[in-house]
Amino acid sequence: MLGSIRGKLCVHLCVAGACAVAAVGCGTTRTSNTIRTATEQLLISDAIDRSVQQIDFRVLEGQPVFLEERLLAEAVDKSYLISSLRQQLLACGCVLKEKREDAIYIVEPRVGAMGTDNHGLLFGIPAVQVPQVGLAPISLPASLPEIPFAKRDDQRGVAKLAVFAYRRDTGQPVWQSGIALSESESNNIWLFGAGPFKRGTIYEGSKFAGAKIKGEEDSKRPKGVAAVGERAVFAGAPSHEGNKPAQHTDGAVMQASAQAPTSSTPKEVGPPVLPPPKPISQAPKPEDPAKTAG
Repeated sequence: MLGSIRGKLCVHLCVAGACAVAAVGCGTTRTSNTIRTATEQLLISDAIDRSVQQIDFRVLEGQPVFLEERLLAEAVDKSYLISSLRQQLLACGCVLKEKREDAIYIVEPRVGAMGTDNHGLLFGIPAVQVPQVGLAPISLPASLPEIPFAKRDDQRGVAKLAVFAYRRDTGQPVWQSGIALSESESNNIWLFGAGPFKRGTIYEGSKFAGAKIKGEEDSKRPKGVAAVGERAVFAGAPSHEGNKPAQHTDGAVMQASAQAPTSSTPKEVGPPVLPPPKPISQAPKPEDPAKTAG
């Protein structure tokens, strides 16, 4: 009888285990990656922003200009570069024309370098390839992994730009920007297996496992010109009631075409307002006709 009880108990336990396994759910998430990593795209776009911000187009302020794009056909991230140059032209007060014949000045940019590279530094034991011996009684692993005490991987993006302008009708040169060279950085650091500690120009301060450690700021641009990543309102924007152009009290950024708000208010126009009439008791009394006769 004891054996039958144990048998029934085993059956119940097996059934309970099978139900528990069936009740446990599982799911899968499909992930995919782009051909170019997000870090590479951020490095190049950040280097473009920093280089374009160095170019001061205010010598052509208020003039109709045409941006010559044909020499940028082979540049990496060409569309982002062209849009950044157009935005910088507008921020400096230039008037963009879509047709070459409508412009007085031609602005021609060129790219000297646009790309990324990387290098690494390791303090520890690097990965080692283990030679395989066919007659060995024990199969050995193909390689031994690295044992890092401290490790650093650095990746940088470089953008080198130059721009010049000339008159469309005569070809006479009027301006050149010089070389605008900027670099962006992304650094990953591991210490005794902990990491990565991320820092660089593409991050808002240093980060560890996605969390921000401290804030940093690195900006280089001509004075009086809005940065590419800043919000700005220009004189051509439609005006709304109660919406005044932004004022920059710190003197760091002031739009070339910005309008200062006026303090005077328009006066109402209408008929003149007369004073109220005097009461009857104060009206002048009429003269006695007997005194005025003869």
